[in-house]
Amino acid sequence: QDRLVESGGGLVQPGGSLRLSCAASGFNFDLYSMGWFRRAPGKASELVAAITSNADNSYYTDSVKGRFTIARDNDLNTLYLEMKDLKPEDTALYSCAKGQGPLFRRAPHSYPAWGQGTQVTVTS
Repeated sequence: QDRLVESGGGLVQPGGSLRLSCAASGFNFDLYSMGWFRRAPGKASELVAAITSNADNSYYTDSVKGRFTIARDNDLNTLYLEMKDLKPEDTALYSCAKGQGPLFRRAPHSYPAWGQGTQVTVTS
């Protein structure tokens, strides 16, 4: 079955950087779009970034544009999220998710498989 395992989260100071990874297995990774969601306490899950199956197009929510970069290595079946200039409001549980096809959508229900998440905490 589809399996997604995130890593790379941690505690970082404002202005710092982190690189999240998501190891995928159980499906043809190169045929599916992928996304990164985050959920802070008391808030709904938010799509942070998404990428098409062949990495020819990407999406970023406005609050992270210019700071975050989504990437994938289809040979390694791995999804990445490079995060720079981190802010306290970026604090959340970050989860990677598999899309329904080559192109991405925003709605969480369009992502049938999710990882357990990795915690990112930005504080001084």
